[in-house]
Amino acid sequence: MATLLYRIGRFSYRSRRLVGAIWLAVIVLAGLAAATLSNPTSDSFAIPGTESQEAFDLLQERFPGSSPDGAAARLVFAAPDGGTVTDPAHEQAITDAVARIDAGPQVAAVVDPFTAGLVSEDGRIALAEVTYAVDFFSLEPKARETLDDAVETARESGLRVELGGTAAEPEPELGGELLGIAVAALVLVITFGSLIAAGMPLLTGIVGVGVGVALVTAATAFVDLSTITPILATMLGLAVGIDYALFIASRYRHELATGLPGDEAAGRAIGTAGTAVVFAGLTVVIALAGLTVVGIPMLTEMGLAAAVTVAIAVVIALTLLPALFGFAGRRMLARLPGLRSRATDPEDDDAPRLSTRWAGLVTRHPVVAVTASVAGLAVLALPMLDVRFGLPDEGTYPADSTQRQAYDLTAEGFGPGFNGPLLVLVDGGSGGSVGVEAAAASVAEGLQGLDGVALVTPPEPDEAGRTAVVTVVPEGGPSSPETERLVEAIRSSFGGDDAPDGARVLVTGMTALFIDFSERMSAALLPYLLVVVGLSFLLLMLAFRSLVVPVKATLGFLLTMAATFGAMVAAFQWGWLTGLGVEEVGMINSMLPIIVVGIVFGLAMDYEVFLVTRMREAYVHGEPALRAVTTGFGHGARVVTAAAIIMISVFGGFVFHEAADVRQLGFALAVAIAVDAFVVRMTIVPAVLALVGERAWWLPRWLDRLLPDVDIEGARLTGALEDDQNRQRVAVSPSGP
Repeated sequence: MATLLYRIGRFSYRSRRLVGAIWLAVIVLAGLAAATLSNPTSDSFAIPGTESQEAFDLLQERFPGSSPDGAAARLVFAAPDGGTVTDPAHEQAITDAVARIDAGPQVAAVVDPFTAGLVSEDGRIALAEVTYAVDFFSLEPKARETLDDAVETARESGLRVELGGTAAEPEPELGGELLGIAVAALVLVITFGSLIAAGMPLLTGIVGVGVGVALVTAATAFVDLSTITPILATMLGLAVGIDYALFIASRYRHELATGLPGDEAAGRAIGTAGTAVVFAGLTVVIALAGLTVVGIPMLTEMGLAAAVTVAIAVVIALTLLPALFGFAGRRMLARLPGLRSRATDPEDDDAPRLSTRWAGLVTRHPVVAVTASVAGLAVLALPMLDVRFGLPDEGTYPADSTQRQAYDLTAEGFGPGFNGPLLVLVDGGSGGSVGVEAAAASVAEGLQGLDGVALVTPPEPDEAGRTAVVTVVPEGGPSSPETERLVEAIRSSFGGDDAPDGARVLVTGMTALFIDFSERMSAALLPYLLVVVGLSFLLLMLAFRSLVVPVKATLGFLLTMAATFGAMVAAFQWGWLTGLGVEEVGMINSMLPIIVVGIVFGLAMDYEVFLVTRMREAYVHGEPALRAVTTGFGHGARVVTAAAIIMISVFGGFVFHEAADVRQLGFALAVAIAVDAFVVRMTIVPAVLALVGERAWWLPRWLDRLLPDVDIEGARLTGALEDDQNRQRVAVSPSGP
């Protein structure tokens, strides 16, 4: 592989105009495809194979207009102290606001609080429910303006008005991506000391993201994709695109500084560092494609789309990047005067660096380094024993947000369960049943006797009399353990043989969907880990001809995950970082384990490959095992450090986002990258390799014969090139033949 990549690198450098033209054409064609083929994204929340999803599908079939895909808003009106919402002036203001919204565009239905009885017992709080005929992302600006104007007008009358529901969410804005690019640019300039060298990874990263997201957008013409799919593809494509180009560019500058001509330096950089990039990219693709084992369409499409974007980033790093090297020439070695110093000179192998000093310290005291690191991570992981997973609701929003205040006012006036009612469907079958009404009445009566039930509404049959819906308001909030136990109690009390004769009883609603989703995610985590870790173990064993390296990499990743989720419990469940702006929400998003495992595993294996490849290369080229660890670490640590700082800054910027799930994802990724890069890969890895010595590169002979030798460190390539150079020197020597 190294030889093939070497040829690709030289060809791309020498034929830079052709390669550049090809990629320009690809960019244009991808953009045209996105512009002409794209369809609106679909944000339906489907969990095939669950009772709640089956009931939701039945609900949509039997009760047209009840689709959960439409945007919704809840207006919560609260009278000032001493007043009630039924005071003539306040009632008129509420009626006018409801009428104004009802006359607005894209509105499917509006529930007036006074006609529906949605007024609290003390008369202080009233609720108006609005449903739209389109989803949140299809809402017209006029519809949003009408809703906001109605709220402001009601507030002017003296009422307190808060807004909840999907229609109250702010429109997605750019900012995280732009901040990430800005931080990446600063780190790259400091790392390389050169604007030209720093611009290469940024340019290729942006091109990769642009092509990948354009193709994902064009794919909406053939498959339904969620709105978050291109966002995840952008996040990961930009991350790995910069990482891979950074690794190759650093190696290219090293080769160029030794005096090699540009095409030869590019070929060697792609043949050595490029081989590591291919394997690093494969681990990320495996981790993302592995999301298909979960069986949830949304996660499957997210994983596959991100995997395609990562694959494009790898191809760009192997072809477009060396072409850009050709355009830049030896200007890649130019440095900014203020940043030129021996301590940061990546081309000076003898320069005293912090990385080599750190590697020397760790390898001299490996037992202390491993023990201290593992003990520290174990302490950080301890809170994970108290972890509670669930899907956050508006009750987890920041206290000063209108969604959170609408949630709290609703709980105050009607009880916490009113924020997440359950829908119990009593179905008589497709052919109809004369006993559905009686069965539904029996179910409603039985529901009132269950613990945790605050209110049961009379059954509402469909037009054909085949199905009836009973609304159940729990005593606990949507994400509370009490509500989860209530759903289990309803299913066990009325499901299967316990259902009324000739009828099926199904529990649904967003609360039940979220509960089923959390259970599905928990059940899928272990198979997902086995698939991803197992395949990546084989890949690392193939790449490094070693058993120790993949075992160490896998165990280190598990330590990273344990520490990450321990930190999340402390921050979000226990509220230890509340004073720093991280609000306590009482649970960890159940979607996070799978997503964080996939993303972090890919990036962690990137760091593993980048570091260990240079160690393996030094060992294969004749250095003693211990010295090879220090040499390889000195070359690779700078790249890993720069990449990790970029990722931590990008992900950390989302910790203060308004939505709890985004805050948790940003926090988890930032902590995981920090732990994995600086504790696991840059402390535990060199310490373990120093402890095992020569055995780090041992592989049973029978297994060594079975596995193809992919030469990830480029030893055969380097040896062949050196032999060619020696023959050429002999041929031109005066004393030669």
